[in-house]
Amino acid sequence: MSTEVMPRARVLIAKPGLDGHDRGAKVVARALRDAGFEVIYTGIRQTPEMIAEAALQEDVDAIGLSILSGAHMTLFPRVLEELRKRGLGDVLVWAGGIIPSEDVPKLKAMGIAEVFGPGTPTSETVAFLRRALAQRAAHA
Repeated sequence: MSTEVMPRARVLIAKPGLDGHDRGAKVVARALRDAGFEVIYTGIRQTPEMIAEAALQEDVDAIGLSILSGAHMTLFPRVLEELRKRGLGDVLVWAGGIIPSEDVPKLKAMGIAEVFGPGTPTSETVAFLRRALAQRAAHA
């Protein structure tokens, strides 16, 4: 199976909640852009509704949620619900940031495809997205 990125795959990078630290999100956005993805960065302090609406308006293939505040178990389910409300339940959603390892299985069970912690090389995120989007395209 090819792991080439989909032509002009569109990725939304979002910072849900009140967390104002976005250096990691910007680093990931730059790495994805350099790898050939089309990246839309929403900026900080986004509500789940704002993230879902941006995903709808931008017609994205994937969404990366970045969080450092510890509110992931509250905000991520709300983002997923808002996506479903807009008919975007099939959009690939992954996360990064400060997320305790015991929460990762719970997040994956609710629909977060992958979780990356601090210090993860951006090449791992790029490889994950290429693989996951290629698999989705093969099954479409």
